[in-house]
Amino acid sequence: MKRRFLAGVCAPVLLPFLLSAASAQIAISANDGKAGIDDGKSIVNQNPHADYITIFDLGQKPPKVIGEVMNVPASVVGPPQSVAIAKDASFAIVTGAFKVDPADSKKVVPDNKVTVIDLKAKPAAVIATLEAGPGATGVSINPAGTLALVCNRNEGTVSIFKVAGNKLTAAGKISLGDAKSGPSHAAFTPDGKMAIVTRDGDHRVSVLKVDGDNVTDTKHTMTGGFRPYSLEMSPKGDIAIFGNQGGGTGDDDVINVVDLKSNPPRVVDTISVGPTPEGVAMSPSGKYVAVTVMNNTNKAKAFPFYRDNGILRIYAINGKKLSHVTDGKVGHWCQGAVWSRDEKQIVVQCMVEKDLESFSFDGKSLKRNGEIKLKAGGAGMRAQQ
Repeated sequence: MKRRFLAGVCAPVLLPFLLSAASAQIAISANDGKAGIDDGKSIVNQNPHADYITIFDLGQKPPKVIGEVMNVPASVVGPPQSVAIAKDASFAIVTGAFKVDPADSKKVVPDNKVTVIDLKAKPAAVIATLEAGPGATGVSINPAGTLALVCNRNEGTVSIFKVAGNKLTAAGKISLGDAKSGPSHAAFTPDGKMAIVTRDGDHRVSVLKVDGDNVTDTKHTMTGGFRPYSLEMSPKGDIAIFGNQGGGTGDDDVINVVDLKSNPPRVVDTISVGPTPEGVAMSPSGKYVAVTVMNNTNKAKAFPFYRDNGILRIYAINGKKLSHVTDGKVGHWCQGAVWSRDEKQIVVQCMVEKDLESFSFDGKSLKRNGEIKLKAGGAGMRAQQ
């Protein structure tokens, strides 16, 4: 029998206390109330729950919900790194790639919203809403906490924001290819001197140079798989790993390893992981990577390769090579994953079940611990590192 936990939400006023605790690790799930799926067909939910975020503590076992902030634009469209959290967990950034079409409630249109949330407020609260570009999706904050990048998937650009404390200021855009290049996610190297950008529209991965608050396109690109998408950097600064969405025809898709020490960086390994790796999540030490594989759960039941469960797949990282460790069954149309600092706990968000699914990990196997129920589908997620 599955064990459920924390159906209710603890009072948000507990958040500042938990943030100050040495063992606390803040994670945020951005939840999309608009998007649904009906036997493999994407739909817009009518009379949907408002988009919102769930704040939970990964430092507790099982993880514990400690707050919510309503009316934060979120979107399942785009990679699950649509949330970024400051190192000190003082604030978070959430992007919203799509919104309900004001002219037709059964359609969605690209959105450009970037929401800043003060996590130290009592309770946590939205303090600013800014604009990036159409299809604003993957977002990252540099290690120094002075810059943020937002990928604009429907514009072919990356927005640059200067960061001072918890204040963001727009500082221009970088154009990558054309409007159809599909920049999906950007991630900084640990030294903050470079950023990698996946482009699912033209199947390339760009390398950006970062010098202080000046970000430029080096024009060097890599090619790994079909529709590069979710991306994570190793905290060691030696590799990056990105997943590829593939063609959506039920075939197995791949993830790629990038050698960041090569000049210029290049793809050095490619591994088949199953149909549609939605998210990749590097463990805090850089020892493991978790991959959330849709496994055709987002297809119609009559689809020849439909499966009734997604897969949480764990790989060990040995230098620039990956080796499979273990798998766990997850729900349908699952998105992001986050690791606890001790690497003994992993949480996955699933859109259809509207839950956060928790697993323990002992280095060899996964054990399902329970679920946190959500009011809308979990679409994007990051954890404090």
